[in-house]
Amino acid sequence: MNAPRITLVLLAAMAGVISTACNRSEGTRIVVIPKATAHVFWQTVHAGASAAGKESGVEIEWLGPAAETDFARQIEIVDSAITSRADGIVLAPTEATSLVGVAERAAREGVPLVVFDSGIDTEDYVSFVATNNYEAGAKAARELGALLTGTGTVAMVKNVAGSSSTMQREKGFEDTLATEFPQIEKVAEQYCSSDVAKALAAAENILTAHPDLDALFASAEPATVGVGRALRGRNLTGKVKFVGFDFSEAIEEDLRAGVIDALIVQDPFNIGYQAVKAVLAKIAGETPAKRIDTPATVVTGENVDTPEIDRLVHPDLTRGG
Repeated sequence: MNAPRITLVLLAAMAGVISTACNRSEGTRIVVIPKATAHVFWQTVHAGASAAGKESGVEIEWLGPAAETDFARQIEIVDSAITSRADGIVLAPTEATSLVGVAERAAREGVPLVVFDSGIDTEDYVSFVATNNYEAGAKAARELGALLTGTGTVAMVKNVAGSSSTMQREKGFEDTLATEFPQIEKVAEQYCSSDVAKALAAAENILTAHPDLDALFASAEPATVGVGRALRGRNLTGKVKFVGFDFSEAIEEDLRAGVIDALIVQDPFNIGYQAVKAVLAKIAGETPAKRIDTPATVVTGENVDTPEIDRLVHPDLTRGG
């Protein structure tokens, strides 16, 4: 091939590369990475993130591991988003320390990263959007304390060791019981690895070991569903007080049936929406707040049908479509 011909080929190849780069920059791509994708909580976060993307005219790519305990898979997803030069990343860390390396890599490589739902052991992020989980746990303790009129025994079905969000709400629950309800004794606790079947087994084990147990607290959606099944299976509806966390169709059925006495409910739609808005603000050259709190609400059989609660627990999941 002669020199002019080589030059023409190289120029054509360079033009193709430039064209591809231009095409990629035509739209903003935000990768939203939840802890997992199956639970209703995450599906509602997805709807909120999609609504923010649609409103702002940007592409939302939703990618998460199958299980909340799959730290390695979530790290791979974040790494891939950085390597593919996503314009921004919105991440719910499965574990507070395991995801530090990739979060700091995003910062080094200039990819804005917003953390949502659960904290991370680094400050190298744009903003943190989440429920005030410690206070949410405290609310759960106060509800349970009132149900027990300040005295009795309680057990906890916890979520995942190392998950900052649920650990904070569990700590808020325990601290508040200790300081405000000293006559209520915590007699057992077990983790369920964010798995309904394991939560059911944990609750069964606790109820077998403590047949006179007065109350149970579950700190996340899968734990709440599993504990509800255990109480139904043992015909303990109304006999063992139960305060749960989050909301789904199965949880609503248990609330209406009296299996669950009270729920602490987050606003996952708003969490997803605010997290995407925060990363877009950073991309636009603004400085969003380092911490954006979203409230938790107490839901009971008495208020579940009020318009305010109905909007919270039955969000329009098609808004982002």
